[in-house]
Amino acid sequence: MIKVKLFDHEHEKDLEKDMNYFLEKIEEKKLLDIKYNVAAVQEDEDEQIYCFSAMVIYRA
Repeated sequence: MIKVKLFDHEHEKDLEKDMNYFLEKIEEKKLLDIKYNVAAVQEDEDEQIYCFSAMVIYRA
C-alpha cells in the first residue's frame, strides 16, 4: 500500500526536524518520493509570511 505523510511549517528548520524524525521511522527502501514547496504571502507592507511544506510518499 502506498501512503503519504504531509508536513507544513512556518519555519524551514521545523519542517526539517519533523521530516527527519519521520524518515528515521521508515525503511529507506520504502521511501518513494518527496515533494517540497515554499509559499510566501504578503501580510502588510513590512511582513511576509512563509509556508514550508512537504509530502513524503512511501510504501507501508
